[in-house]
Amino acid sequence: MLRKLLILSVFAGTSASIPVVYQSNPQIFENLLKSATIAKPDAGQQPKINLASVPDKPVAPLATGRKVIINADARGHFTSIFRLNGRQVDGMIDTGATLVAVNASTARRIGLSLNPSDFSHEVSTANGTIKAAVVMINRLQVGSVVVDDVQAIVLDDKALQTNLIGMSFLKRLSKYQAEDGTLLLVQ
Repeated sequence: MLRKLLILSVFAGTSASIPVVYQSNPQIFENLLKSATIAKPDAGQQPKINLASVPDKPVAPLATGRKVIINADARGHFTSIFRLNGRQVDGMIDTGATLVAVNASTARRIGLSLNPSDFSHEVSTANGTIKAAVVMINRLQVGSVVVDDVQAIVLDDKALQTNLIGMSFLKRLSKYQAEDGTLLLVQ
């Protein structure tokens, strides 16, 4: 009985550690999946598929970090779905923006409570000078790229219709590069 209990404990502990191992090193599982599909070649078998990737959302881990590829939209802008403080938010990468910029309604949605007195900084925008509040976003994520403690500004909803992911996020990456209608973000 003790032997069965010990085996059950080892099995339960191993099963519980799989998500932790995957989060810290997802390429191990990708390699296991690849080796499993290569290990049993059969003459008339279906073509190999890579279960670790999704064609319409090209997000793939690198050996030295993580990378995300964002395709340009019809206007040539790099828009994507981001997670700010765990909440899903639409945004656009803007290398011309010094900071990440979100509108007031997005700030409320991601858990930032602001008073009118917080809007004490003047910032220059394409539409002129406007009052802004400086805030800290605990976590900003796109795909597998995650950056903690990102400085941002909050603008009135009328002044900012699209959330902008600016240099306060991009400069924390090891690389970002636009080429042939795609934007590569590497952490």
